Amino acid sequence: MTTIQHAPATPTRCGPTVHRADTAPNRRRGGDIRVLLSPASVGSTAGFMGTLTLEPGEIVTEHWHPYSEEFLYCQEGDVLVTLDGEERRLVAESAVHIPIGVRHRIVNDTGTTATFVFLCGPLAPRPELGHVDTELPPGQR
Repeated sequence: MTTIQHAPATPTRCGPTVHRADTAPNRRRGGDIRVLLSPASVGSTAGFMGTLTLEPGEIVTEHWHPYSEEFLYCQEGDVLVTLDGEERRLVAESAVHIPIGVRHRIVNDTGTTATFVFLCGPLAPRPELGHVDTELPPGQR
C-alpha cells in the first residue's frame, strides 16, 4: 500500500547552494576532504555530504564511524580501499557502501588524481563522535 505524503502547510525552507571552492579543506586524515552539506552549512538532519580529492601517493587514514554508514563514489581515478582488512580497487564511476563500524582506509597508489563524493548518515549525536581514528594522521607516524 502506498501512502501519499502531502506538502506541509508551512513550506520547508531549502538551505543554500554550497560550492566546493567556498568550502575549506580538512586534511587531518589525509587528502582534501570538504564537507559541503552538513548541519552547520545547510541545517541537514539526516547526514552530511562532501568531496574528497586524493593526489598520487596520498591516503585517508584508517577510521570508522560508530553511528553512520558511508556511501563512497569514485568520480575519477583508481584507488586501493581497505575495508576491515579486505583490499579492493575502487575505480572511476564505481561506488562502495561502508556499513556502520567498518574500518576503512583509502590509498591513491596510482599516478593520477582521484576524486570522490561521499555521504554519511545518520548523524552522530555530536560531531566529535562521528569518527574513530585507528591510525595516526599523515606526517605523525
